[in-house]
Amino acid sequence: MNQTFTLSGEYIALCDLLKVCGVVDSGGAGKLLVAQGDVRVDGQVELRKTCKIRAGQRVSGDGFSIRVEGAAA
Repeated sequence: MNQTFTLSGEYIALCDLLKVCGVVDSGGAGKLLVAQGDVRVDGQVELRKTCKIRAGQRVSGDGFSIRVEGAAA
């Protein structure tokens, strides 16, 4: 599942992004996925559940890829 997420602010927390994009059903499931080392940010394993994801970054894992872009000015 490839998708694009458009930020409404400066950043979104990693676990919140996973929930909003439908990768997981709940914030708790998102935190677990991150804690298990199953999520990559720009190709690197990310273990911080509330890592700030900003425009231009790519979040990926088994079966999903999310490109984050900034809101149009």
